[in-house]
Amino acid sequence: MEHIIEEAAVAAFTQELFERERAKETIDRYQHQLLTFIYWAAGKTVTKEMTVRYKQWLIERYSPTSVNVALAALNNFFKFMGWQECQVRPVRVQRRHYAEPCRELTRQEYYRLLNAARQKGDLRLFYLLETICSTGIRVSELCFITVKAVRRGRADICNKGKFRTILLPRRLCEKLLRYCSGRRITEGSIFVTRSGKPINRSNIWAMMKALCKRAQVSARKVFPHNLRHLFARCFYQCQQDLEHLASLLGHSSINTTRIYTRTSGEEHLRQIERLHLIL
Repeated sequence: MEHIIEEAAVAAFTQELFERERAKETIDRYQHQLLTFIYWAAGKTVTKEMTVRYKQWLIERYSPTSVNVALAALNNFFKFMGWQECQVRPVRVQRRHYAEPCRELTRQEYYRLLNAARQKGDLRLFYLLETICSTGIRVSELCFITVKAVRRGRADICNKGKFRTILLPRRLCEKLLRYCSGRRITEGSIFVTRSGKPINRSNIWAMMKALCKRAQVSARKVFPHNLRHLFARCFYQCQQDLEHLASLLGHSSINTTRIYTRTSGEEHLRQIERLHLIL
């Protein structure tokens, strides 16, 4: 039986992901990866040989992590279609125990981004950056930072089918309440567009990238999730409590949290050099 990917099959797979309550970001990512594969396949019959060649094509162009994201989307689709014989293995990657300096946002760089936002007169972006970095929330969870939450000093968050409550720093609450008063925001989400809708991920991404030149921070380091990583590293350096940090970040597995607390490559090198094993 020939395996041809049709639009109706992709739509049915997308609906199945939705009914399984997968995150919107995951659904969007899987759709994008499937469309990329369909374009690459150019209407040809899907076979194991084809997916192996596609895997090699990905490896030659993207990082191992990106390759595995693409393969996960394909493998899940093939499982849904009953085409298990077309599935391929993910790329095996030995996990690094240190973060890449070229991707790691430092505290000083974060301060420069804040100053750049303030100099531009963009208070919404300034407080948005402070909110993510001082609480460790995901960018998709910003909608739960409401006027009511700020007045109470805590936000109830529902993400990926899980509920958790995060405490908001008093100083942050004071600043956000002043911001709301000045913008006449009396209820609902604080970070909204001019039309009153919660600001979305792509808008936040673009606004942050626009700060890079003024802040003199590499664009490779400037994206919302890196603020969450900075929060995690700072918290862990202060508290050394991985289990508590996992709870704050909303992680189901503590192994995921460990990724967030990796030291920089430079710090890793200093630790090795302290061994004094070279004459």
